[in-house]
Amino acid sequence: MAKVRVRDVELNVYDQGNGDPLLFVHGFPLNHTMWQQQLKMFAETNRVIAPDLRGFGESTVADGPLSMEQFAEDLNGLLDTLGVEQPICYCGLSMGGYIAWPFLQHYGPRVGSLILCDTRSAADTNDAAENRRKLATAVLKNGSNVAAEGMLPKLVSPPTLKERPQIVDSLRAMILATEPASIAGALEGMAVRPDSTESLGEIQVPTLVIVGVDDELTSPAEMSSLAGRIPNSVFVEIPGAGHMSVMENPAAVNEAIGRFLASSP
Repeated sequence: MAKVRVRDVELNVYDQGNGDPLLFVHGFPLNHTMWQQQLKMFAETNRVIAPDLRGFGESTVADGPLSMEQFAEDLNGLLDTLGVEQPICYCGLSMGGYIAWPFLQHYGPRVGSLILCDTRSAADTNDAAENRRKLATAVLKNGSNVAAEGMLPKLVSPPTLKERPQIVDSLRAMILATEPASIAGALEGMAVRPDSTESLGEIQVPTLVIVGVDDELTSPAEMSSLAGRIPNSVFVEIPGAGHMSVMENPAAVNEAIGRFLASSP
């Protein structure tokens, strides 16, 4: 791990391996360690870059709203600082997917291929945005545990929740380690993110769309629809997994990513 100065923050970054660059962008309110099983495997064949986004993990704590555009700017600056010149494969889960839309809009030439895991292109409904704001208020008042207890049952499949405590405990630890201000800031940013659905047809790079079959937050039906709007996309459902497919069934996810990378030009 290394601390890399990017604009006004220090980002904690995993940067290992050689070969074509593969950028892993974590979900909310987690950190780069959610990709542990992917980092181990793909650092053998690729240059794997996995930052803690501003406010998360070991990166600089952030105050105020954290927009998806700001995260995208940070990632672009990080790639500049690390000297990454060739096109990357951008891989994002959930909020990491939300960040992909402004990244593609502003820095599209940097992306050679795209992997979208358990995410969506639509903006929040009014009710969803209001629920995010309520959670932000509660977290600032009562701590990060409010987010952990509210989110954990939705992040994983029911069997994972009941039978695989190590995954649940790992997710809980990541959430509890995140400062309330950062959780609240990202909630505010997600609540106001624009709808990117109409831009999906403009994506010209090879794209892999992955979803857990038991995902309650971004359902297989929703993600199949998303994939259907992207030219040259491949859609894969991951068995035995909910929203955190990359942690719940890493073998199936890694196999899908490996096949995709091998087939991409």
